[in-house]
Amino acid sequence: MFKKYLYTSVLSASLLLSGCGDEFLNQEPYTSLPVGSAIVTTNDLQAAANGMYNSLRAVGAFGRSIPIMGDLMADNVYIAPSNSGRYLTQNNFSTTVATAEPSDMWSALYTSILRANTVIFAELPSVTQADQATVNQLKGEALAVRALCHFELVKFFAKPYTVDPNAPGVPIVAEFSTSNPTEYYTNFKPTRSTVQQVYAQIISDLDQAYNLMTVSKSSAFFTKYAAKALQARAYQYMGDFVKAKAAALDVVNNSGYKLVPAADFASYWASGAARTNKVETLFEIGLDGVNNNGTNALAYLYDLNGYGDMLATTDLYNTYTTGDVRKGLIVVGKKGTVDPAYVVNKYPNTSNAADKDDIKVIRYAEVVLILAEAQARTGEEAAALLTLNGLAATRNGAPYVSAGDQLIEDILKERRKELAFEGHRYWDFMRLNRPIQRTSEHPATARLIEVDNPKRIQPIPQGERDANPNIEQNTGY
Repeated sequence: MFKKYLYTSVLSASLLLSGCGDEFLNQEPYTSLPVGSAIVTTNDLQAAANGMYNSLRAVGAFGRSIPIMGDLMADNVYIAPSNSGRYLTQNNFSTTVATAEPSDMWSALYTSILRANTVIFAELPSVTQADQATVNQLKGEALAVRALCHFELVKFFAKPYTVDPNAPGVPIVAEFSTSNPTEYYTNFKPTRSTVQQVYAQIISDLDQAYNLMTVSKSSAFFTKYAAKALQARAYQYMGDFVKAKAAALDVVNNSGYKLVPAADFASYWASGAARTNKVETLFEIGLDGVNNNGTNALAYLYDLNGYGDMLATTDLYNTYTTGDVRKGLIVVGKKGTVDPAYVVNKYPNTSNAADKDDIKVIRYAEVVLILAEAQARTGEEAAALLTLNGLAATRNGAPYVSAGDQLIEDILKERRKELAFEGHRYWDFMRLNRPIQRTSEHPATARLIEVDNPKRIQPIPQGERDANPNIEQNTGY
């Protein structure tokens, strides 16, 4: 759906929009809306939005790298001795400016931002009153996608907001020329905005998205309360727990979403279909038997029917009590010389020809845990404990009886158990500025990752810096 392999830098217009001497490079992907073509109807606008969503499933973005790296670089997942050779650099914390995954992620996320901007800045010649809700909805979805992509970029390529909000962040791409996009992006050589400025853009985009969206859609699309849930996450990463609590409460009290019951938990994860019943999933990357990443899929790295590279750590497995339904998503088996091997079964549809595993990006359970942490950190410990135990009980987990600092640790433990294999664990260490104590199953040279280790932050891709000398490199690269 997009030609990221053709581009050294998505931020350079000459590599996205301008003419090239090679005729092949001028070919538009046959399934996408050509950049610069007129969007004159709501159907055109929907087609552009579909292209935006399609780009999110790139292997370098949510299709694999974002969720994998969020667990592998922490203590939830390790690479089996018998493996396909993927993500060894991240496992060893030995990333360089030439490492492929950061470059692929940078390119994929800025591609999605460009496609979001195509929707946001589209100027339909005439919009009837009946169509206005559709236009507002699609522009709101695009604003939410733009916020999501800027959020992932500033997470991976900059210091955490809670560590240094004035540190170099990433370039903000929130402008677009509908009259001459080629000329605009040819001359577009941005510097890195500060982390604080990037988060301000994220919050602003999500405020606009929330106000624009009114249409109820399946979980494969952004909706009003998915945007609010993402905003709660952003405030949590900023350490602003007053606002994180308000955003999470809005979702909890007004969205109509609910946790999946324990009896349905296994079937919830076994289903590859997007949801319309407001159970658990607020937003996910939709995949099916035709539109998927094949052997490059996230599921392929976990499933023994694929590569089966990634195994759950023994430490994680032992955090689940007997009867906890989440423990059932880890199968005790064998992988090469590893016996027992704790095999992740959260993505079981590798061999399903008709459907594949959608990739959960925002779940209601996460919103509940954001609320619990925000309550605990704003002096509402009794409410926080009630919120925490409500989730634990729904999963048949053991109840908590803690207070003070231990309550915070229990909330983080529950986050680890609930959100495992979805790419969140690493970011709890990062936003809290904690050293990462990995397990004996990880490489001996990368078991303790101190807070000042420069490899905790990804490098700005060398190709981007070659194309745009205004972008400075991160320390340590």
